Amino acid sequence: MEGRRAVLELLRARRRVVRRVLLAAAEHAAGELDEIERLAHRAGARVEIVAAGRLRSAAATSAPQGVVAFADDLDPLDLDALASLPGPGGPPLVVVLDGLTDPQNLGALVRTAVHFGASGFVLPKHRSVHVTPAAAKVAAGGVEHAAFALVPGVPAGIQRLQRLGLRVIGLAPEEGTPLASLGAELRVPVALVLGGEARGLAALTRRRCDLLASIPRSGPIEALNVASAGAIALYEAARARVGGPRQRRSR
Repeated sequence: MEGRRAVLELLRARRRVVRRVLLAAAEHAAGELDEIERLAHRAGARVEIVAAGRLRSAAATSAPQGVVAFADDLDPLDLDALASLPGPGGPPLVVVLDGLTDPQNLGALVRTAVHFGASGFVLPKHRSVHVTPAAAKVAAGGVEHAAFALVPGVPAGIQRLQRLGLRVIGLAPEEGTPLASLGAELRVPVALVLGGEARGLAALTRRRCDLLASIPRSGPIEALNVASAGAIALYEAARARVGGPRQRRSR
């Protein structure tokens, strides 16, 4: 784990054991890194103040922001357990990823899903990105508040979710019912299925969905990035369930 926000949330959540934390010598006494050092000591992690070159050599991304932490892996949930977790406003809201390969997209989706209160993610075990240092950094601590289930294949996982009572909605930019008009379809237990960066939804995945939804296009760009499309879908689901995110009052 690396990046200040990601490591801060790792230590604050106390969801898994943190073994060791490396802090850049030139930066460790400032701001968030000072708080990271205090929390790491409180968690019983070994804290090492190291030179910038050593920190960079331990990092998996190009900009660790002065901190690298080593922790136990996240334990995946059983699919049945994940499907029973509440979503925004009550009913489960599960995000199923069909062939996503870019850790940046996964990280962005995790951050958005946590913000909107989604229950968690279903990922295929093979030919898919999982939670990497890059994904965790982009998620800015979101992985510490997200649940993950791994399945051998997405089509079979969809069928299991349907048997568990979830309505499975696939996001297909070129066809389907406009997402914003689904209304009641988003207020029941729902699994939103997002396709991979290059191919979108696989043919069998598409056939297994209960319905397909689209995001209407007004401008010249043909398709949204999967992370952007997923953010819109999650917002619409949250809006349908609880009347939309609360607005902060201006002072």
